[in-house]
Amino acid sequence: MMISTKGRYALRVMIDLAEHNDGSYIPLRDIAQRQDVSEKYLESIVPPLIRLGLLDGLRGKGGGYRLTRAPEEYSVGSIIRAAEGSLAPVVCLSDGGEACPRADGCKTLPIWRELDRRINDYLDGVTLAEAAAGE
Repeated sequence: MMISTKGRYALRVMIDLAEHNDGSYIPLRDIAQRQDVSEKYLESIVPPLIRLGLLDGLRGKGGGYRLTRAPEEYSVGSIIRAAEGSLAPVVCLSDGGEACPRADGCKTLPIWRELDRRINDYLDGVTLAEAAAGE
């Protein structure tokens, strides 16, 4: 499993919004400048975050993005999964992945299941607030 640029930048966007969380909408250009990331690239990252209810967006003057809840109520895992989809280390464990015909006798499947569990448990155990604080 490797987190792509999309997943890493989604987390950076959310951390930036957590750091500037005063209830107002933050323009994407401000986030892009602070994070030194192309605004155009960030435009492709925020739609899934909005669709899954992690962000609220407002168009027009005074528009931008804001968190839909307190930073303590987000897990890093939920943010990365929103951007990446499954975090499964092997395709046979991914959401919608094909069932492996060898699964019943696979000696490695328990290893991948445990790795998947540990990855998700760890990322789900870190809140956005903790990430923003650098913990």
